[in-house]
Amino acid sequence: MTDEWPCFPGPICDSGLVSAAPQLRASRRIGARELVRLLGPWPAADRPAYLALAGRVRLLVLDGRLPVGVLLPAERELAATLGLSRTTVSATYDALRGSGHAVSRQGSGTWTALPAADERIPTWAPEPVPEGVLDLVHAAPSAPPQVYAAFAAALDELPRYLPGTGYDYRGLPGLRARVAARFTARGLPTTAEQVLITSGGLQGVRLALASVVGRGDRVLVEQPSYPNGLDVVRDLGARTVPVPMDVGADRPARWDAEAVRLAARQTAARAAYLIPDFQNPTGALMPTADRQAIAGALADAGTLAVVDETLAELALDGDVEVPAPFAVHARAHTVVTVGSASKVCWGGLRTGWLRADAATVSSLAALRSRQDLAGPVLEQLACVHLLDRLDEVRAHQVARLRDGRATLQRLLAHHLPGWRASQPAGGQVLWCRLPHPSSSALATAAAELGVRVTPGSRFAADGTLEGWLRLPFTRPAEELERAVPLLAQAWARVRPEDVPAVQEDPVREFVV
Repeated sequence: MTDEWPCFPGPICDSGLVSAAPQLRASRRIGARELVRLLGPWPAADRPAYLALAGRVRLLVLDGRLPVGVLLPAERELAATLGLSRTTVSATYDALRGSGHAVSRQGSGTWTALPAADERIPTWAPEPVPEGVLDLVHAAPSAPPQVYAAFAAALDELPRYLPGTGYDYRGLPGLRARVAARFTARGLPTTAEQVLITSGGLQGVRLALASVVGRGDRVLVEQPSYPNGLDVVRDLGARTVPVPMDVGADRPARWDAEAVRLAARQTAARAAYLIPDFQNPTGALMPTADRQAIAGALADAGTLAVVDETLAELALDGDVEVPAPFAVHARAHTVVTVGSASKVCWGGLRTGWLRADAATVSSLAALRSRQDLAGPVLEQLACVHLLDRLDEVRAHQVARLRDGRATLQRLLAHHLPGWRASQPAGGQVLWCRLPHPSSSALATAAAELGVRVTPGSRFAADGTLEGWLRLPFTRPAEELERAVPLLAQAWARVRPEDVPAVQEDPVREFVV
């Protein structure tokens, strides 16, 4: 049995039609000792050492743990660290170049890549989910009963706002005050002047990034990460710099603060997009020590931290202690925190917010006024009432999510026992490890059976992560009961007969 996945013709891309041709230069580098730690145990008695080593590196690239565009150590340096001959390492790099997983240039070294495709690859484009199709693409809850009551109360209040223009580009004062109070209650003292109401959390992410990022600038992102956040970076013309998380199929994912520090220093990134609270899609919760270390490292590098807290209210287990907000550990002017009512309440509200120092909020408000002037008054009024009843709303949503998580885990264990996923302590999804890297093929096969899923590559900045699949447990139990058996049928259609199951790497302590 081998832990090497087969080579694929190229990545599944996120936006637009893009060529899968290897990039022309490395974006950063990895040292020999760091690469050796990432490799873990790799020798195999049934094949030459250079093939075993090349297979291990290919696996790391396809799995997203070694990002595309990372400069590999010099042959002599890696050979000395591994205790191999330089000839063996040279043959390894030749094999990687031959399979398309590395590119070299005279005088510039060798860096990781994905195999080039002969044709341009169509994207994973957002489409409406047809009626009757089971939707496992959108990780969003249906509305709790409090939403209707909130809108009814908002309609009663609306007449006193009608004589005005309806434009308040910072947001209604009452809503800003309640958002500020919630931050303060969570351990981050905040005033209304430090809050800007946005049209959903994604607008907050876009505003924060656009304030510092221009075309060609670099933005650090977690890998995996929220696809729409990655799209914002690309829309701004910036370049994503993926920093892989340490993701295991049987335990929560982890961040590597040292890897973030090195990436920020090496790339001079203008911003970093982070999801520290029940990270989408892994469900991981960043420990306090990592928040402190990463906040300090980004500040030292002059990198703005754009922190997505849209899932922060969704702890599912009673013994989970959610740390204080990331911004508690950051210096002034170095972090913008983004929140939203969409995940804890209902996506149809389209109401979000961002929190920063007052001067930054003023500049972001001016930037926002050039986009859409203001958010809808009625939805903001409804959001005021929902935040006043947040504990009640959250209890209702968390109970449903906890039931959905248990249902989805039970169904996967029965119908797809080869899939593996750790139980997230919060959030809305399971991040599933597949026995072989076929999530895009699975998405196609599942769609033919009436189930929509998003392939793992959609959550990667560089087209990797084909061996993973995100499944939300936000849908009602009866829909999950119908969807998972159909997924099992689809998986049976795409399972390659000649590819053995992948063994999980027992050594995953270091991620570059």
